[in-house]
Amino acid sequence: MAYTRIHAIKSTVQKSVDYICDPDKTLDGLFVSSFSCTPGFAGAEFKSALSNTNSFDENKAYHLIQSFAPGEVSYEEAHRIGIELADRLLNGNFSYVVATHTDRDHPHNHIIFCAASNTENVKFNSCKRSYYEIRHISDELCREHNLSIIQPSGRRGKSYKEWMESKRGNSWKDKMRKDIDEAVSIAVTYEEFLKIIKEKGYDVKGDNLFGENLKYISFRAPGQQRFVRGSVRSLGEKYTRDEIKNRIKAREISPLPKTRSLRKREQDISKKVRQSAKLIDTSGEKFQNAPGLKHWAELQNLKVAASSYAEAGNLKEFRKKIEAKQDEVRSIKEELKATEQQLKELKEVQYYLTQYKNTVKIKTGYDEAKDKEAFLQAYEEELGVFDNADFKLRELGIRPNIRELNQVKKDIESLTIKESDLSGKYDNTRKSLKDLEQKYANITQYLGIDKSKDMNKNIAKAMPKEENNSDRKKSENKDKGAR
Repeated sequence: MAYTRIHAIKSTVQKSVDYICDPDKTLDGLFVSSFSCTPGFAGAEFKSALSNTNSFDENKAYHLIQSFAPGEVSYEEAHRIGIELADRLLNGNFSYVVATHTDRDHPHNHIIFCAASNTENVKFNSCKRSYYEIRHISDELCREHNLSIIQPSGRRGKSYKEWMESKRGNSWKDKMRKDIDEAVSIAVTYEEFLKIIKEKGYDVKGDNLFGENLKYISFRAPGQQRFVRGSVRSLGEKYTRDEIKNRIKAREISPLPKTRSLRKREQDISKKVRQSAKLIDTSGEKFQNAPGLKHWAELQNLKVAASSYAEAGNLKEFRKKIEAKQDEVRSIKEELKATEQQLKELKEVQYYLTQYKNTVKIKTGYDEAKDKEAFLQAYEEELGVFDNADFKLRELGIRPNIRELNQVKKDIESLTIKESDLSGKYDNTRKSLKDLEQKYANITQYLGIDKSKDMNKNIAKAMPKEENNSDRKKSENKDKGAR
């Protein structure tokens, strides 16, 4: 797992960078990495980038902290994850320093990045959305490195998961309403409703049949700390005690609403099956209390399993198909990572070429100045930026001139297009793999549930006619050969 937090740096950038790069905390600088800057000179380099923006906010840099659980990750791996987090978040457009501290029982990364972009002369937009993006990227990296995912609690705002569920209309209140609706649709009496909702793991207060003990009925979902009132303001008018009783009573008067309810549930579940192509879990209470609904769900499962089985002639061939798709996903991912690394390297070259271009005249002025000491005092930071850019470019073996800069920009544009194409191809291929794996899981799960000897016959009957005709032709050809 990894917790993240971020705050702005409005002054003393170099002091902050020096703190996170403390040799006593980073094994003598072993766990310090940087992009488009030198840790010992980051303050001046950040200042140079900031001078190219028109923004008036005071933020000069941002300090992002990523903390891991004790014993879950090595310092080396934590440092790699910190670099990957900075690369994915900043996309090679902002200078950064990553330092992993080893002085505590839990590894933690400090990432300080410039508030100004190196490429577009704009500032980093720090807001709730950017924080959720940081959390999302950090969680993704933890999954990729087989680390646990634990959402922080007791802090202001929602976790990323809660925020995403709310955006999808799938918040915890929506789940609570859904569970109450389901209990209402099954229950014949109000007392039975209370029994069903409690069996789902809910705690209920104010559940007296005549409402004499508390004004409101209140519900608390499993794992939830507080009760939620069944009031118009909290859950809606359909979830007050009186309205729940009225909804159940309306179903008792006539069997028709119950029939419609059953049909509605079948339609909803059928729609979900078509969308997700997963087997329906019929072990739930709503299926046990409705034999007709359970029978229908079992037929749906047979159709889904048959449709999945039609993807390949047999499970061995299906497995080979999945393995081939897995190889394709790995291949595209490797090419994508290589392209991303090339882009990162080119953007760093572009940064130093730009820094060289912006300060070379000041260097020439210093060389020609009669009073070099006075010139140095006036342009000390700019001359430092030039010397650092010149040193880095020579280290990379690149000539510092405008033509080189123009060529680098063209190469970046070309690689950016390639990266976008590969990213789309990777997402589509991974989606195809997930679909195949789901179909394979459907077959194995279904065969495991129903162990009858006639399973293959049942599947064959439920298969599309084209598949059966194909099998029949193969059988006829085999018979002709035998004759």
